[in-house]
Amino acid sequence: MIAIGQKLATDFTLQIVRDGAVAEVAFRDLLAGPTIVSVYMKNNTPSCDRQTESLGAHAGELAALGYQLIALSRDTCGSHLKYAAKKGLAYTLASDPTDAFARATDSIVEKSMYGKTYQGPARAAYVFASDGTVLAVIAKVDTKDHAGQLKAVLAGLGR
Repeated sequence: MIAIGQKLATDFTLQIVRDGAVAEVAFRDLLAGPTIVSVYMKNNTPSCDRQTESLGAHAGELAALGYQLIALSRDTCGSHLKYAAKKGLAYTLASDPTDAFARATDSIVEKSMYGKTYQGPARAAYVFASDGTVLAVIAKVDTKDHAGQLKAVLAGLGR
């Protein structure tokens, strides 16, 4: 997994949902300022819903601290549009079906479901400076209090 102080290679593109619209953007263009990227597995699943709802409930506080918020999963932008409307999410949702972000952060891990193993992105969160430098990594997300986890990390950064 990418470490604090390393610089992320930002030369990949993602589709995003922001303010009810879909766009394809270079990841580097998402880093207009300090940015939090929270990786979750799938829309409309219990743990992921808790994670994204925790972020949604505190998105304004994170913005007031000067951070942009992006939640990223393999879901399509069509799914993200419906999910954002259903959950009332006002922050950016990114679609990454090819795991470009997970490869860039070296966070592809072995997972297991129903006795089968497969490779997928780690449920983690990253804090980036606008130049792509990693300021913090949360390697194990607390889905129930993800926003609290992030606020504690940001307080440690002096923001």
